[in-house]
Amino acid sequence: MALTRTLEPEVMETEKDALEYDSMDFSEVNLSFALRALELAPTTGRILDIGTGTARIPIEMMQQGKNNNITIHAIDLSAAMLDVARKNVGEKRMNTPITLQLVDAKQLPFMEEEFDMVISNSVVHHVPDPSTFFGEMARVVRKGGGIFVRDLMRPASLAMVDHLVHTYAGDSNPYQQKLYRDSLHAALTIPEVEEYVKSAGIRGARVVQSSDRHWSLERKANVDDSSRVTTRSQMQDPGPSAIPARHSIG
Repeated sequence: MALTRTLEPEVMETEKDALEYDSMDFSEVNLSFALRALELAPTTGRILDIGTGTARIPIEMMQQGKNNNITIHAIDLSAAMLDVARKNVGEKRMNTPITLQLVDAKQLPFMEEEFDMVISNSVVHHVPDPSTFFGEMARVVRKGGGIFVRDLMRPASLAMVDHLVHTYAGDSNPYQQKLYRDSLHAALTIPEVEEYVKSAGIRGARVVQSSDRHWSLERKANVDDSSRVTTRSQMQDPGPSAIPARHSIG
């Protein structure tokens, strides 16, 4: 029987949550996200990062895309997360290209088509009604602008949840393992993502399974957005033998 979605807290509000999250090893997935985002991004323009957390991804993008003339406006609903983000951004001396703001992704205080690209990593599973997230994202990105959203994919079984937690959080402390497990239960399936994307009117994009535990929504900046969203048949849930050796969480 397929797992039903079980919501987790929408906001990581406490200092403990923020510090625990920031201490988890997301280095590999953050680098992968940043590099793919830069491939899809315009070489110049303004990018909105929805749910930036502790701003590790905007920092990584600035470090990797040194020849790009971009700025990143990074938002989050957690004041505790943003406190850590300000520390991280300040330590890297990136206060000019990266700005931070306390904002609810479900009610973005921005004009229509204000941004040249919108990115978001591991946020959708926190949102009780993802239609609000996708609708607001579609509203604030310009026509033909870049889109890159990546999140966890809800496993098909409890056994698969256990395998993913063991593989990607086996070396973490019990509290961090619980956070990861809860996130897997709160994640969406690819068919669910495809339906939200379609309902939001997002065109010229594709929804793909990008790892054994992630889905991605991608649209390269400056492409024709008149076509319908491209979807793909969902890949089969990999068995235990198909899971790669343990590395960073995410």
